[in-house]
Amino acid sequence: MTLDRLQYFGQLAAEQPDVPQARYAHANELFKAEHWAKCADEFTAYLALAPDDEGSAHGRLAAALAHDGRLDDAADSYLAGIDAAERNGHHGMADDFRAALEAL
Repeated sequence: MTLDRLQYFGQLAAEQPDVPQARYAHANELFKAEHWAKCADEFTAYLALAPDDEGSAHGRLAAALAHDGRLDDAADSYLAGIDAAERNGHHGMADDFRAALEAL
C-alpha cells in the first residue's frame, strides 16, 4: 500500500461514501490517529448507513465524542451502544460502556 492507512481509507470513504465498510474503516483509522472530531463525524456517517448490531461503533463514537469534549453526545452514544450490545448478547461490552458512561 503506497498511501498510509489513514489516507487510503479516507480516499476510499470519499470515493464510496455510501459503502458502510469504507466509512467504518476510515473512522477506525481516525480513532487510532486521535482525530476526534473527524472520527466522530465518520462514525456518525457509518451509523447512518448501517445498523450497529453489536454496539462497538456506538462505543467508539462515544469515546471520540468524549475526547472532543462533547460529553452529552458521548453519553447518548454510550446509551445506544448499551442497548445494541444487550440486544445482541454482548453483556461484557454493555458493562464496559456503563463504566465509561459513569466516568464521563
